[in-house]
Amino acid sequence: MQFLDQPIDFEPLADHAALTFVARVNAQQLMAFCGAAHTAERRLVALWGSDERDRDSQNGYALHIAFDMAEGLACLTLPLATENPQFPDLALPFPAANRMQRAVHDLIGAAPENGDRRPWLRHANWPAEFYPLRRDTPDARFAAVNEEYAFVRVEGDGVHEVPVGPIHAGIIEPGHFRFSVMGENVLRLEQRLGWKHKGIERRFVNMGLGEGAKLAGRVSGDSTVAYAWAYSQAAEAISGAMPPPRALWLRALLLERERVANHLGDLGYLGNDVALSFGLMQFMRLKEDWIRLNARLFGHRLLMDCIIPGGVAVDLDAVGAQAIVDQCQALGDEVTDLKQIYDEHAGLQDRFLTTGRILPSLAKLLGVIGLAGRASAQRWDLRCNHPHEPYDRLEPKMAIERNGDVAARALVRFAEIRESLNLIRKIVSEMPPGSIGNLARSTADKRGFGWIEGWRGDVLVALETGADGKIRRCHCHDPSWQNWPALEHAVIDNIVPDFPLINKSFNLSYAGPDL
Repeated sequence: MQFLDQPIDFEPLADHAALTFVARVNAQQLMAFCGAAHTAERRLVALWGSDERDRDSQNGYALHIAFDMAEGLACLTLPLATENPQFPDLALPFPAANRMQRAVHDLIGAAPENGDRRPWLRHANWPAEFYPLRRDTPDARFAAVNEEYAFVRVEGDGVHEVPVGPIHAGIIEPGHFRFSVMGENVLRLEQRLGWKHKGIERRFVNMGLGEGAKLAGRVSGDSTVAYAWAYSQAAEAISGAMPPPRALWLRALLLERERVANHLGDLGYLGNDVALSFGLMQFMRLKEDWIRLNARLFGHRLLMDCIIPGGVAVDLDAVGAQAIVDQCQALGDEVTDLKQIYDEHAGLQDRFLTTGRILPSLAKLLGVIGLAGRASAQRWDLRCNHPHEPYDRLEPKMAIERNGDVAARALVRFAEIRESLNLIRKIVSEMPPGSIGNLARSTADKRGFGWIEGWRGDVLVALETGADGKIRRCHCHDPSWQNWPALEHAVIDNIVPDFPLINKSFNLSYAGPDL
């Protein structure tokens, strides 16, 4: 199969998970495809690297690039040389590729030919020539040292820098934010992330498919359902184990409950950031009741380990279904009342409106996705654009706003809570009977992909087994990779005290990208 009139033959993979097509390309074919994809306004989904020296001594490494196509997911693989592996810089057509490319360099030593080569994950915590995802790299520990990072400097009369983090006055995860300001206005923000790097991708290697599911669900705790479902899709493509229909509907129920829980928390913290502590207290009360019911019905407040390859580990009886329906009705009424309070609160609206704007044109250029993208008129939601069972029958409505400011991102959250409550009621009432799982057995030397619309945006898992049937490579991609650069633009011409509010309105993950 060919895409975008490019002379590249794609091979389809198993289509009961994410509909995926793969192809090997050379550098010229890759750049031509990237140009055509950019012209056609297709999205870069993810970019990662792998060590292939045990399979191919001439082309020892590989770069993998996944794109959204109208037909599904298209993944191109570019073989790289064993010595001094390099690849074309893809950051010009797709700005989000910049940091992904830098992570590839830190992890396997392959670098863009002319692009940004500053370290992204390394932080001088391991030597420059130590590449954790190379197959002959030994386990090792190194003492952390301070480094002089090459921030971009803004110079001129009256310009000064305000460094914030990576250690913050709270329990949030670490990130460094370097503001260049004149007076109160921000001229530029540059982020330095990667402080939470946990070595997860190396930890996956040699795990069985079942063991890997537990780790995937812990990549980012607030998105455990999305990661576990995406991983299970990939594992099921490898094993050929099709989940029963009831299991798929239960997965959707869990995913929508995860979405609602996170939106409730965010709306509370957004109120708190503009001194409306009442909003924080009320939304956190609602969130606490919501996740307590998770624990009672499914065994875990955050729904960890509920989704497994081949199906789910939990079922729902009639009593639990009624409890969910009753909770949705009560929550919907309270959220409606709270939205009216937020809408009519002059102080809150003054802080929300026009703050941290990402105009639709800029969002399109940067490839902003998820709820942040939909708040800037980017019509992208996997549940609608590439619906899989049961979303092809549920037909969710996409929440779209155009202003791209804090207010718009809050409105998207309110709309998505309302729609998720509708979906949950529909799932509970129409869920088919039957079993909740099939046995998923690993198969040697196979690839599988999973692609799920999490509450923050779409999550991709690319999974590969080796000759022994165990995991050879597993890459988990968080939507925050695409959206962190947009936050740098959103804060320009705002004041430094508004940064916490803008940052919370995106609520991007530190842990998800720091694999």
